[in-house]
Amino acid sequence: MVRKRKKLPELYELVIGTIKEIYDHGAFVELDEYGGLEAYVPLNEVSHSWFRGIREVLKVGQKKVFKVIRVDRRRGFVDISLKRVSSAEHKAKIYEWKRAQRAEKLLEMAAKKLGLSLDEAYEKAGWKLEDYYGEIFAGLEEASLRGKEALLKAGVPDPWATVLAELAKSYVKVRKAEIRGIFTVTCRHPDGIDRLKRILLSWTENAPRLEDVKVKMYTVGAPRYRIDIEALDYETAETLLKHIINSVLSKAKEEGCEASFERLKQK
Repeated sequence: MVRKRKKLPELYELVIGTIKEIYDHGAFVELDEYGGLEAYVPLNEVSHSWFRGIREVLKVGQKKVFKVIRVDRRRGFVDISLKRVSSAEHKAKIYEWKRAQRAEKLLEMAAKKLGLSLDEAYEKAGWKLEDYYGEIFAGLEEASLRGKEALLKAGVPDPWATVLAELAKSYVKVRKAEIRGIFTVTCRHPDGIDRLKRILLSWTENAPRLEDVKVKMYTVGAPRYRIDIEALDYETAETLLKHIINSVLSKAKEEGCEASFERLKQK
């Protein structure tokens, strides 16, 4: 079961809970990430919409995203709310939960290969990746891209680093951001080809230093030239594209040529 290191959640934290008991005044929920810790959702925290009875909204066995609204650390009591979770928060938490499940599965596989327990996998590798990368699965994504070194850097010892790096390479596929566009460049000069080369390569001067980025520029039939950018995230890809567009258009003006850019739709 996906887990957290701490015994109790923080105030306003989003949690995954399984509904166990329903009463007219509220419901008791087991918090999946906290070892089945019991939390309570009061009737007035179930829904913004009107309903005749709580069982119209909640069903025993359902998993839901809740927000923590009260934590009594001395007695270990936790109150949660369903209605205070926005659609964006719900989506983000489900995404986080699914990544945590995938991470735990890989930790479990590594533990099995080494003849050790899942608890040891979390202790030796999982929590170290969370501390270093902010999330266990993020650390495994780094291992998929950069190999064992990404795990050693986070403090994961061998043989855990070796086994997890192999598993990450096999089972973790990092989805990359791709953006594309077309430059139309026309140079009506005797040395137009030389000017064109200077224009299309101008972006390489003073380009921002970005890791894990691929840029491909090629002709699709003069005067149209396509550019493909691949990066690990859209923010990085967009940053580089902005630099390239500014460089090419500025250089074209300087060379006395005409240039424009058209962005292609994403597939």
